Amino acid sequence: MSTKHSRELVLILLVVLLVIGLPVAVWLDLHQTTEASLLRQASDLNSVISSVRGYYSNTVVGRILAEPGSTKVVHNYEAIPGAIPIPATMSLELGRVINEQQQNITYRFISDYPFKNREPHTFDKFEASALKALRAGTKKQLTEVSQDFFSDRVRLVAPVIMNATCVNCHNAHPESPKHDWKVGDVRGIQEVSITQPIAANLFSLKYLLMYFVVVAVTGFTFIALQRRQAAVIRFINRELETANEFLATLAMKISRYLAPQVYKRIFSGEKDVTIHTERKKLTIFFSDIKDFAATTERLQPEQITQLLNEYFTEMSYVAVTHGGTIDKFVGDAILIFFGDPDTRGEAEDAKACVRMAFDMQRRLAELNAKWRNAGVENPFRVRMGVNTGFCNVGNFGSADRMDYTIIGAEANLAARLQSIAEPGQIVISYETYALARDILVAQALSPIHMKGISREVMPYVVKGMLDSAGEQVAIFSAHMTGLDFYLDPSMLNTKNVANIRAILEAALDALEKDRADAQLGDPV
Repeated sequence: MSTKHSRELVLILLVVLLVIGLPVAVWLDLHQTTEASLLRQASDLNSVISSVRGYYSNTVVGRILAEPGSTKVVHNYEAIPGAIPIPATMSLELGRVINEQQQNITYRFISDYPFKNREPHTFDKFEASALKALRAGTKKQLTEVSQDFFSDRVRLVAPVIMNATCVNCHNAHPESPKHDWKVGDVRGIQEVSITQPIAANLFSLKYLLMYFVVVAVTGFTFIALQRRQAAVIRFINRELETANEFLATLAMKISRYLAPQVYKRIFSGEKDVTIHTERKKLTIFFSDIKDFAATTERLQPEQITQLLNEYFTEMSYVAVTHGGTIDKFVGDAILIFFGDPDTRGEAEDAKACVRMAFDMQRRLAELNAKWRNAGVENPFRVRMGVNTGFCNVGNFGSADRMDYTIIGAEANLAARLQSIAEPGQIVISYETYALARDILVAQALSPIHMKGISREVMPYVVKGMLDSAGEQVAIFSAHMTGLDFYLDPSMLNTKNVANIRAILEAALDALEKDRADAQLGDPV
């Protein structure tokens, strides 16, 4: 089973659980609502009974005891004509009436100090612990909630507090088991217990239950429709995946025809594919292979194609590493510019371009050594020119065919500087030299004039680069028949210096021996 199908199954099971869980949640809420309602009822009933008993004790019994007459207040009032019950007896009688007339309400008035002529009251575990806690003064009321699947029950216990009238009566009555009561003592407890079947509330929610049924039916219908729609979406997704794979492959192929910076901006939506140009100050690089036509005559087409593609690949990698925008390959020439679409400032763009040219010459020396070992007698020797100036850059062409390139006399000047360079040299304009002079060592050449540029152009040939300490990085390079030499001391491992020195000394000894042999063989 695929991950997508697993997610769909989990979603369906989740919906089913939610539909089933809704009545359960309602059932739990009913229990909680019933519990809260019963607690309020028990508290209200307890308050009513306490108020009645207090009124009876203070107003009725208190008035009779204050003005003794023919009316007596006794616990056995039924045996004495005209007598009324004491408050405790009245509370017991009231509990009996409530218990007989109410099926779901129970009222108890109990004490662990009953009069001697009365049966002792029985306490269950909750009542005994409640009485103990109330005498300890923890709470004014204590509750216990119990429930089962079909009903809820709430028990509320309140203390029976001795007032002045009760204290006088109990302390003086001969049948009282305790004669040292004080006002505020807890004599016993009164308990209100209310039970209510959950079904009584459940059936009061018949419209809600009907709604749940409708929701459940709707939910399962929705699941069925979703599964059907999911099948359609899966089919569409498969079609889209195929189309996306085709477009991704096509985009990858198209990217090979554009500079990486331009490609990213077009496909991210930052650049529109419209005919639009801007005038910017750029640093332009132009390179050309010396005597490329003669080289092609000596090599087979397949071999020259392989060498040229490898050369372009390595030079492009160096250009992208330094942030250059590759404009085009014209035969064996390369046109690259810095400052668009990304720029780090005029000076940094110029420095990056010069560093790139220097690294290209270094990489080309490595390629030449590799190609000579492969049997190529005269590999590539490249001339490079760099200029900084204003050019028009952007999309040139028609609505059907465009080219992202640069035009202007300053771009032509870079090509002109390349043409006056010796193989292996980098020639730059004064503008580029002024911006990058703190990272290179250069020598001025004779001024030149160029068509389309009114000013006199002062070219400079780059002799070397400066390291971080300001010292020139010396590089030795020479290529001729019988000699393929390239030495960059800054790239050498110090462990190999002794070995390299031995090789160079051996080479010098061989040269001296050949020269001595030649001198001996010369006629006098």
